[in-house]
Amino acid sequence: MPNVHFTTHLQRFFPTLQQGTQADGQTVAEVVRSLEQQHPGLAAYIVDEQGALRKHVNIFVNDELVIDRQKLSDVVGQKTRVFIFQALSGG
Repeated sequence: MPNVHFTTHLQRFFPTLQQGTQADGQTVAEVVRSLEQQHPGLAAYIVDEQGALRKHVNIFVNDELVIDRQKLSDVVGQKTRVFIFQALSGG
C-alpha cells in the first residue's frame, strides 16, 4: 500500500491523521478516495467538487509532481510514497 505524508496543517482538522498513513489505490485518485474513507472530509481539502486537485495543493508521487491535476490518474505502486502539500499564504 502507498504511504501518504501530509503537511501538519491538516492534523489540526484531522487529529488522527498520521504521517505514513497507508491508503489503498493504484492511482492518486484512488488513494484520495481511500483517505476520504479513513478520514471523512479530508478529500474536500485536497480536491474540488469535480475531483480535480485544488489550486493550492500539490501532490508528489515519490519525488515527482503529479502530472494529471484534473483526474489524478498518475499511477502509484505498493511501496510508493505520496506527499500531499497545501500551500500556505500570508504576508
